[in-house]
Amino acid sequence: TEIYTLSLHDALPILPKKKEEDDDDVSSVDVDEEVNEVEDDEAANDLSNADVVTKYQTAGKIANECLAKVIAACVPGTKAVTLCLCGDEAIEEATGKIYNGKGKDGKKIDKGIAFPTCISPNHCVGHYSPLVSEDDVEIKEGDIVKIDMGVHVDGYIAVVAHTLVVGAGEVTGRKADVQLAAWTAAECAVRMFKQGAKNHEITAMIAKVAEAYKCSPVEGVLSHQMKKHVIDANKVVINKATSEQQVKEATFEFNDVFAVDIVMSSGEGKPKQLENRTTVFKRDLEQKYSLKMKTSRAFFSEVNTRFPTLPFTLRAGKDERAWRMGVVECKNHGMFVEYPVLYEKPEEVVAQYKFTALLLPSGNVARTTGGPAPTATSEHKLEDEELLAILAQDMSKKKKKKNKKKEGEAEAK
Repeated sequence: TEIYTLSLHDALPILPKKKEEDDDDVSSVDVDEEVNEVEDDEAANDLSNADVVTKYQTAGKIANECLAKVIAACVPGTKAVTLCLCGDEAIEEATGKIYNGKGKDGKKIDKGIAFPTCISPNHCVGHYSPLVSEDDVEIKEGDIVKIDMGVHVDGYIAVVAHTLVVGAGEVTGRKADVQLAAWTAAECAVRMFKQGAKNHEITAMIAKVAEAYKCSPVEGVLSHQMKKHVIDANKVVINKATSEQQVKEATFEFNDVFAVDIVMSSGEGKPKQLENRTTVFKRDLEQKYSLKMKTSRAFFSEVNTRFPTLPFTLRAGKDERAWRMGVVECKNHGMFVEYPVLYEKPEEVVAQYKFTALLLPSGNVARTTGGPAPTATSEHKLEDEELLAILAQDMSKKKKKKNKKKEGEAEAK
């Protein structure tokens, strides 16, 4: 059964595009050579390669630092678009300082935004990333705000999402319930991310945690496996399984990289799209169409160069108005995947926590992104003994102590 996805969409394979006969049609421009060429998938995503892990960790470090900047800027009176610009500009600035030489293949190393900054307050579930030219919401004291963003270094992605209550100290009530439900489920998820574990086990855990805090997991949210240049690979974990929304069973394996995305609602968790314009898109590499309008072709050509495989916002265009016009024909012919702005009922509140985790060949899990724990107090608590045991697991890396006596004996021999 097809389902919509709140955070990340189904995988689109990176395949070489066939050259169209009409060279004047920019809608058939090839994807940048670095991304378009068929790579050895296994080698490019091998976490036993120190260079691969370093790039994931570098992207994660930048994502965490940029998240901290947006959190600090999230004060009463600030416009959501100002925060979005703060996050995106911070990512561009930070990634602009690293890997400025050429890679081993002699090509320029691509890096930058992997997912544009979204600021979604209160009952807005996600993907609110407004344009500078449009009316915008103002962040108020007491708003529960979700920050969602992503970074990549040479195609290796780190995404993060965090929830905070603006201007608040200790949070209580339903805002506390959704925060603690989402945070607790995320902490359980990272501990359950092990070789041989199943995706449906994570989904079942999310349901139990939600029930404990009298909340609902939001429908349509998928946690995606990620690969080089691919933010939404084939393996997924569904936030809430229903009779209409199911995903194929999958098993976690060494070298898997996941964007674990937990979204909880104080209501039913059935978001709807309202009047807000969709501003976040991603190329659908399998769809082709000969664009008719000049503005559409110019828009497509620029996106193809700057964002060949990863999501982008219309705010990133040099001419925002031209991009608003250019996307219409492309969207109408299925050339882009949309990330619609979704909402719960106005009286409800929603919390989200997202982190990136690497299942290393050693069996250890490297969590590369994440924000601070919520300062919230709920009248509810988790009492499931199995889940409490999972939460009690120590995630810190334990270094093996060298046996100096044995080392000395070996040297003597």
